[in-house]
Amino acid sequence: MSTPSDVAVAPDACAVRVVDPAKVAVVAAAMPGATEIDELSQMFGLLSDPGRLRVITALLEGGEMCVCDIAAACGHSESAVSHALRLLRAHRVVQVRRAGRRAYYRLDDSHVRLLLDMALAHTGHREAGG
Repeated sequence: MSTPSDVAVAPDACAVRVVDPAKVAVVAAAMPGATEIDELSQMFGLLSDPGRLRVITALLEGGEMCVCDIAAACGHSESAVSHALRLLRAHRVVQVRRAGRRAYYRLDDSHVRLLLDMALAHTGHREAGG
């Protein structure tokens, strides 16, 4: 028969189920709902594709741009950029403005810009050895 001291426990495993019930309750109450978590997951999924990320970064740097200019800046085909922009527009990451036969795209709002700025600052921080 084994005793508690005989059972191997992972070094980071908790010996009790909940150490700080008050904190757990506060955090659990603040957790986003399933729908919001799903939307966040989709947003980060959109941002995880290098091609789409280049398109978004081009818009971050260039402001409003047409498809051909985005394609030239990113080194992608206009078809690939158009496809990326359709997905990004469907998920409210970019907005479009039509002027005659041209379509000009820009980031949808300041939240997208803030998210990208923070991510770029974070990767720059890590590259700098921080």
